[in-house]
Amino acid sequence: MDSSAAGAPVKTVRCPGCGGPSVYAAQNLYRPFCSERCKQMDLGAWASESFKLPEKEGQSDPGFEQS
Repeated sequence: MDSSAAGAPVKTVRCPGCGGPSVYAAQNLYRPFCSERCKQMDLGAWASESFKLPEKEGQSDPGFEQS
């Protein structure tokens, strides 16, 4: 952990977007991301369905889907 000017510890984590250091504190509006760019890229990946959970066989309800 790093220390700030006031002597309070500042937690630094790995940014999930770029892998760089990111301050995990209230003054970082984009936490856990390091910047707005990383936050927006992550949001875009979710919106475009780049991130999704795999569906297991037999998980869907056969009566739900209609032609």
